[in-house]
Amino acid sequence: MQVGFFAHDLLARLRPALVANTNALVAAARVAGSTVIWVRTEFSPDLADAPIEVRNNRINLVVSGTPGASFLPELNVIESDEFIVKKRYSAFFGTDLDERLSKLSCRQIIVAGVNTHACVRSTVIDAYQRDFPVLLAKDCIASYDKEHHDITWRYMDGKFGRGMTNSELFENVYARGENA
Repeated sequence: MQVGFFAHDLLARLRPALVANTNALVAAARVAGSTVIWVRTEFSPDLADAPIEVRNNRINLVVSGTPGASFLPELNVIESDEFIVKKRYSAFFGTDLDERLSKLSCRQIIVAGVNTHACVRSTVIDAYQRDFPVLLAKDCIASYDKEHHDITWRYMDGKFGRGMTNSELFENVYARGENA
């Protein structure tokens, strides 16, 4: 949910709904006492810490210190939330996310974000492989590539996680007083 990723036309069109749905989900999580962890991809200006494709193609979407690396300004991000900077698709790869979730005694995670076929998929698979039950926030996940979004969604939903709309999450998770 960073500025640089929303330069793509499809994500730009989906931005208002994605932000509104994400803000609603985050608000419900906070009310329930869940920990909100924002994950941001960020690379050095010379891209030395970026994946091969990013380095080779000089993809400068999320370079440290540039507007592209910032969270969308309309997101309800607050200082008491937790933050992780990642260098690869998965929020687990090369970060302390696993340790943080362990310290929180996390029983399940809700994943939201972009892009479905890359960062979301990699994070969901890594969470699954760590035995975390995963809920996929259907109203808060999208991709600049609709075809890959649809294929990836079919691949993940029911196997690596369970897709739920915000209404379903509010009714089945937060209304019952569960944390995620």
